[in-house]
Amino acid sequence: MFNRKVFEDLKDWKQNYAPEYAALLEGARRVGKSTVAEEFARTNYRSYIKVDFANITKDLLDVFNDIADHKMFFLRLQTVTGITLYPRESVIIFDEIQLQPLVRQAIKYLVADGTYDYIETGSLISIKKNVKGIVIPSEEHKIPVYPMDYEEFMWATENDTYPLLRDLYKTGAEVGNGTNRKLMRDFRIYMAVGGMPQAVEAYVNGKNLSEIDKVKREIIDLYINDFKKIDSSGLIGKMYESIPSQLATNKKRYMISRATGKRKTRKDLERMSDLLDSKTVIPCYNTFNPGITLAQSRDDDTFKLYLSDIGLFTTMIFKASPRTDESIYSKLLGDKLPADLGYLYENVVAQMIAASNRSAYYHSWEKENSTHYYEVDFLLQDKSKLLTLEVKSSATKKHESIDMFCKKYSKYISQTVLLSQKDVGKDKNLELKPIYMLPFIMEEL
Repeated sequence: MFNRKVFEDLKDWKQNYAPEYAALLEGARRVGKSTVAEEFARTNYRSYIKVDFANITKDLLDVFNDIADHKMFFLRLQTVTGITLYPRESVIIFDEIQLQPLVRQAIKYLVADGTYDYIETGSLISIKKNVKGIVIPSEEHKIPVYPMDYEEFMWATENDTYPLLRDLYKTGAEVGNGTNRKLMRDFRIYMAVGGMPQAVEAYVNGKNLSEIDKVKREIIDLYINDFKKIDSSGLIGKMYESIPSQLATNKKRYMISRATGKRKTRKDLERMSDLLDSKTVIPCYNTFNPGITLAQSRDDDTFKLYLSDIGLFTTMIFKASPRTDESIYSKLLGDKLPADLGYLYENVVAQMIAASNRSAYYHSWEKENSTHYYEVDFLLQDKSKLLTLEVKSSATKKHESIDMFCKKYSKYISQTVLLSQKDVGKDKNLELKPIYMLPFIMEEL
């Protein structure tokens, strides 16, 4: 069992929100929600019952035909499962709750009863057909579950250097070329494996990267099949699979029509909404006026999409081949891939931002007397000001867009950072940081 930061969120819920609220763990498939819920129940309660609605017997499902009589419901649940529940010392887990919307609706009354605590887990939980005809309970304390971030990955691989990275960051000094090269190679291992627990487990168990790639391909195929269950046209899957190629072309926004091969329709907008609700992607919205609060100037029609996991993104880049050869990963780890993979590094930045429960934005604007655009990769709210981020796959002295942005919006900017693989440095007011230091930058916001 891997150590996950979400355990702290669950402890906070148990201490400050239960029993008035059920905990709702929501996130994409295979990010570890069920495992986390059961491990938390095992270590924090006298007993627990886990009801997996994706794999349930008829006898157990019949128990839920009548929840109105709580005492009888609890008695029948204990009888069928053979597990004794203790008032205020037990928790009931409803796993994949989206498959039984009426049970989710009943959470309101179960919570009001107050006898036990409840943890719900769900993927695709906001998809319209999974909430159609029910009243979504307001008595849910939502806790997002993401793929494992870099710190969690280092815990899993027993790499104890993360606190040292934080200390290095706080000094503000150069790391040193040799040390930085090693730290970047460690970080590229994370980019290759990603944060999906199954992939991380395969890595910890000594599987090579080609074998781990097969695990990630199975997860991608699972997502594509899930999308077909939501919409049989297969277009949601095409929208998902087109993300790397759209980022690679450096377009200033994601275009639905490029993914579907046809003119955008209202139904396509619904499909995009379902894709966003699946939590398998990370949206980054264009802000039309960074001079005001980012959320208030968000352009809902202009956005970029990233995958929720960098490991899946890395696999998706090479998915045209039936398997990704080990040599490809060797080149990635050695930073010797010939293509400009700036968008690969953009995706890992987007993931770091999402894992901190922050929303990402970007800004693009026309160059004067030109058909080309300036674009700043990421903007984050820093109280009343902005943290401005530019992402490069390698060191470069060209950062025209961020320079122009700083001139235009200087009074709104708290910090301007160029993230790359190179060591700490400074270029006038632009701070140069290796990409693995981003989490520590965000800790200060």
